[in-house]
Amino acid sequence: MEGMEDEGPSSQGEPPHIEDVQLSAEELMYVESSAPLENMCEYKEAVHKLTEGLLSHYLPGLQNSKRTLQELTQNQLILLDTLDQEVTKFRDCNTLLDLNSLFTEAKVYHNKLVSIRKEMILIHERTTKLKKRALKLQQHKQKEALEREHQREKELERERQLIAKPAKRT
Repeated sequence: MEGMEDEGPSSQGEPPHIEDVQLSAEELMYVESSAPLENMCEYKEAVHKLTEGLLSHYLPGLQNSKRTLQELTQNQLILLDTLDQEVTKFRDCNTLLDLNSLFTEAKVYHNKLVSIRKEMILIHERTTKLKKRALKLQQHKQKEALEREHQREKELERERQLIAKPAKRT
């Protein structure tokens, strides 16, 4: 295992890759059991440096990704609010269209009411004229009936006068 230290990427001046750092469980047990205490400190220091290197390599990108995701989330919230406002505007437009149709319908019904009112006024005038005419006709018929009755009484009186009366003896 000591030969592995010399062949690693850190001896060549390149940053260590995560694949190079990973050891199998058997290799770790071998290293722990056979390595002296000095090598353990070196391993801990190497693990610490590799961890720092790994964090310094990936952490800025992850933090940048986190900021980008936060911005995206904030932009999504803004878009959702804007979309909600647009939906509200469309609902208001539909309400206005409904109001316009109601006003149009009300105008149509108003016109119908006006025409019905005119018809009722005309019908009232006609019935008033017909009532007057009927009253005149009734009065005329009563007058004619009265005249006929009067004429018949005259004729009856005339017939009575024409009937021979026995002369009175004196």
